[in-house]
Amino acid sequence: MDEAGRTVRIPQPVTRIVSLAPSVTETVYALGAQERLVGDTDFCDYPPDAQKKQKVGGALNPSLEEIAALHPDVVLAAKRLNRLETVLALQTLHIPAYATDPETVEQIISSTLRLADILGVPDAGDSVASDLRRRLDELQERLAKVTPSRVLFVVWDEPLISVGKDTFITDALRYAGATSVVESTQSWPQISLEEIVRLQPDFLVFTQNHASGGTVDVEALATRPGWRGLEAVRRHRYAVISEAVNRPAPRIVSAIEDLARQLHPEAFEAGQARPVAGGSAMESTKDCSCAL
Repeated sequence: MDEAGRTVRIPQPVTRIVSLAPSVTETVYALGAQERLVGDTDFCDYPPDAQKKQKVGGALNPSLEEIAALHPDVVLAAKRLNRLETVLALQTLHIPAYATDPETVEQIISSTLRLADILGVPDAGDSVASDLRRRLDELQERLAKVTPSRVLFVVWDEPLISVGKDTFITDALRYAGATSVVESTQSWPQISLEEIVRLQPDFLVFTQNHASGGTVDVEALATRPGWRGLEAVRRHRYAVISEAVNRPAPRIVSAIEDLARQLHPEAFEAGQARPVAGGSAMESTKDCSCAL
């Protein structure tokens, strides 16, 4: 059963994999199964070696001919990125397609474990999951006494788009000692700058590959109408983190750690004792409405 609730018959062992999502490609590499990855999409760019793989097109419009020519044992997809039509077309070609669909940080880890089992590398999955959970546990120990920062996560600055309260990105913010000021039930809500001025977040959070085409010039925001109404802009309270936070893959934990350090440097001061890991971690591109 894949994460979209579909029954998928996958031949074992899996020796040839095609990935249709950057997050899945990253996970395959994290599990050390990259030698079996025979194809991925034009947007699979991390790690750099992924760019050398045979390309099968974009996530929304991959070439079925290219995929079929690679003779994959399984095609790995992402429910919220790839189209149902693609999966159904692969089904008619008798090519198994397995969809991932993590909605929280903990589900990203459990999804990694499931992929590890499917690919026949359960030990690698256990190792990756244990490392991620240990790091998250240690981070929660460090942040136990800090007051969460109220932040605006900027997906796009014109028009202003953020993340909804039920996305894995918002969950990642919580692990980093932050709460989003946006309470929308939409995954990628467009919000007015006037509303954000009313809410007055403590920090603005951007990613290094800002959606509008490269890293946003955060300092220039102070010269733009409306943005000057934000105290976070006037006080230069910005956090810029890796684009890994945008992908539901193991690397997201590095982005969480980076954001926590920027928001709460006091929790990482040199004199502070290293916390002892213990207990369990908290459980808890625009969206394509094409549920598999």
